[in-house]
Amino acid sequence: MRLQKLLVAGGFLLCFAQETLADNTFILATGRRDPRMYAIDLQKALRPENNNTPNAIVSRSKVALDRLDGKLLGDSANVVVSEDRKTAYVVNHHGAIDNDEFLQHGGRGNIAVMNIGKMIKPGHDNTADALERHVDGGHFGSVGLVLLKDLFIIGNAESHLTEDGGNRITFVDRKTGSLRGEVELALGPGVPQFPCPRFPVPFVSPSGAPAFEHPFAQANGTFSPVPLLSPHPAWGCFPDTNGLALGHARNGKTYLFAANGGTDDVSVIDLDAALAGDRTAEIARIPTQIGPWGIAASPNGRYIVAANRESQRVAFEGNTISIIDVENPTVEAARVRVGTDSDTGQTRPFIPSFTPDGKEIIVPNFRANNLSIVDLNLALTAPAKAEVARIPLTRPDGRVARPKGSAVTSDGRYAVISGGARVTPSAPSGTVWIVDLRKRQVVATVTGVGNDPYGLALVEAPDD
Repeated sequence: MRLQKLLVAGGFLLCFAQETLADNTFILATGRRDPRMYAIDLQKALRPENNNTPNAIVSRSKVALDRLDGKLLGDSANVVVSEDRKTAYVVNHHGAIDNDEFLQHGGRGNIAVMNIGKMIKPGHDNTADALERHVDGGHFGSVGLVLLKDLFIIGNAESHLTEDGGNRITFVDRKTGSLRGEVELALGPGVPQFPCPRFPVPFVSPSGAPAFEHPFAQANGTFSPVPLLSPHPAWGCFPDTNGLALGHARNGKTYLFAANGGTDDVSVIDLDAALAGDRTAEIARIPTQIGPWGIAASPNGRYIVAANRESQRVAFEGNTISIIDVENPTVEAARVRVGTDSDTGQTRPFIPSFTPDGKEIIVPNFRANNLSIVDLNLALTAPAKAEVARIPLTRPDGRVARPKGSAVTSDGRYAVISGGARVTPSAPSGTVWIVDLRKRQVVATVTGVGNDPYGLALVEAPDD
């Protein structure tokens, strides 16, 4: 009898701990084309009466001050939380721009430094109260972000007013915002039907980026060193880096991995060399199925997963994730098909994430409108069996789901997924799904979350 009571008490404590976690956990979702950060109360979202409604949204924080005519500015595409869990670093892909007017690429990226305590309080809803300052990203089309103790490392996917032409990873001081260094990625080794231009790394020029002649130089009727928009057959020289992740080998060596949408590969960068000022610290390129976008590291840093999203040369989307073993960071350790049973099915996997125990990978599939759960051990030993669950995602308004971002709660119980295609003019039309990873099913849906939302983060309410 005493043992039974202890078991009951233990079960109660376990349930209480899970409820406490949910009570304290907030989802931070990037609004993207609706340039605000959305704070969602996880516990409220899980209540049946709030399902398929925006009721769990507790606050929306502006990522830039309004334009003088009242227009919202910003382009929140990614978010990373500080080590002390008190600050959110939000990557504005094109900086403080009006998304309804800036219908092009290659804007100057920045980071909005935001106070999480204010982001999750209703009293600050629809204000810029949480915004502390902006930090220039050092280049154009900023996307990826990882944190070092004193530095931001930022992946920049584009060049000035063009979607192609990006090859810079910037190192920016977290305190002062100063540009402390860069890594320049070499051109190629994509598969264009023309030779890539000569582009020495590091490149030094008094007149900016290099102009070069190739069969497609007359992009969109005007001379440009690179094509302005994808898909375009001139893609394949510039890496156009998207997501970033840090991997840690057993010998203490740390590598920076960059997902290159332009050259269909992952760059491997010697972090120590880069921090010593070596602008040519890229040591390897790992070919993947097709242009990777999202990339994530396992909790122990031993494995890297890249989602092979789409070609920027032709209108074709990928259907696999690539897994890299940091102990052998020059080759793909495994490739797993996700979201479809067909080798030719196009699913467009987007932003993956790991469960806290590192055993499973969560993969939103934008084109297939579903979520894949991949077993890491099976991926490395029997890739054809590695997708252990596939969960359909639907929206209450009947529109296609178009999932992109993913994150997992610290107890591993729930996966959170963002989605919804872009609508013009901008309106809060996005969706966040909460998936119970034990039941393998969607248990809550939050509507009205941004417009074309991308990155997600999960935080527990900081102490007052």
